[in-house]
Amino acid sequence: MADTADTANVIIRPPIAWALAVLAGLVLNWLMPLPFLPTVVSAGWLGAIVFVLALALVAWAITTMTRAGSNVPTNLPSTTIVEVGPYRFTRNPIYLGMMLGLIGLAIAFNSLWLLMALVPFALVIRYGVITREEAYLERKFGDVYRRYRARVRRWL
Repeated sequence: MADTADTANVIIRPPIAWALAVLAGLVLNWLMPLPFLPTVVSAGWLGAIVFVLALALVAWAITTMTRAGSNVPTNLPSTTIVEVGPYRFTRNPIYLGMMLGLIGLAIAFNSLWLLMALVPFALVIRYGVITREEAYLERKFGDVYRRYRARVRRWL
């Protein structure tokens, strides 16, 4: 990772990582279903509610970032530290929403495979994306980012 690059140089774009995790979970579930919820639980509705809440969090975070004038895609430069909206509570509301969305799909499809896909997805996001983003933001914004990081937790 070059210090002069005006991006975080993440190892994979987060939406691609999420899509791969979902695809892998669904394919494995199709090949060998592994339910994890009792049949009495209305998994479809519960999963749909979790997924919609996750989608709302992602939409709120993207809208907030865009309104602040910064770029959302990780391959574009960040222009400011956003400290309003969901960014008051978590430094990574989009990634948190993606993880909750994966959990919602796992519940809706009653698929242990989708739930297990959360582990590699979370590891890739944490170490291949967030670690690089944090280093980039600290290089670019210095004390402004360090103060924000000291006030707001990475997740919740």
